[in-house]
Amino acid sequence: MAAPSRKPAERLDRRALGRALSRIANASVAEALAGMRENPNGARRIGITGPPGAGKSTLIGRLARQRLDNGAAVAVVAIDPTSPHTHGAILGDRIRMDAVADDPRLFIRSLASRGANDGLADNIADVLATLDGYPFDEVILETVGVGQAEYAVRALVDTLVLVLVPESGDQIQAMKAGMLEMADIYVVNKADLPGAQKVASELKSVIKLRQRLAADWEPPVIMTGSQGSDDVATLSEAISRHLAFVQRTRNEDDVRRMRREYHLKSLVTRSVADILAKDPKGMDCSLREAYEHIVESLKARRL
Repeated sequence: MAAPSRKPAERLDRRALGRALSRIANASVAEALAGMRENPNGARRIGITGPPGAGKSTLIGRLARQRLDNGAAVAVVAIDPTSPHTHGAILGDRIRMDAVADDPRLFIRSLASRGANDGLADNIADVLATLDGYPFDEVILETVGVGQAEYAVRALVDTLVLVLVPESGDQIQAMKAGMLEMADIYVVNKADLPGAQKVASELKSVIKLRQRLAADWEPPVIMTGSQGSDDVATLSEAISRHLAFVQRTRNEDDVRRMRREYHLKSLVTRSVADILAKDPKGMDCSLREAYEHIVESLKARRL
């Protein structure tokens, strides 16, 4: 079960929180730096990732219900993909979590990925830091559907759950060198469909290989379906065990450095993208000259 609430109960001002998150999500790089905050006593973070169509949002709704029933106050941040053509996003995750959306201890926010291409969203580190200032025990972060190399979420969460479906056999082969080695817990969702046991067996084979490299935590493989409640309880219990495991074993300085590194890289990437967008003719030169142009432009932006 989820750990007991660590924060004193207080009334959540949803409107103020919504405004704060909108402000942070829309912040420029300079605004993000000016408002940068880090809270070492923030909420526990659970990342849920996996390919498109794996049923992540529905599973998160059921998991949130389980965590709420176990006494935790929960925030859900769901990243939806931004169209590269229209620059719009559907932001429909709250609809798929409708069964729990009215619980006063739950807050759900969808964000468009915008310029981020790592399965997350612009300013996501600041969004999570902002939530740390509110009375949530846990934050569940849902990524855009990921592929082989989109595992940036690993840096930002305490426990990472990878959700796959029975037709994921080929994806497992493609993901061996990336996402598959980063997860702490594996879920075969829609387990009532044919092929689920085969996917679970392939996952366990990959885990055995990983165990030879790092034997401290044995990632479980959990089967979940659309109807059962025990399967989500099993997933919730596995998450709680892993959260307790990392609390006992990890080096907090290493975690802080890893999260700051992700944060800084994302800000630099956005700054470079801004420079390229505003001065495309600056690329009409040799690669070395273009590189030096970018470096000088970054220096000129010094705050």
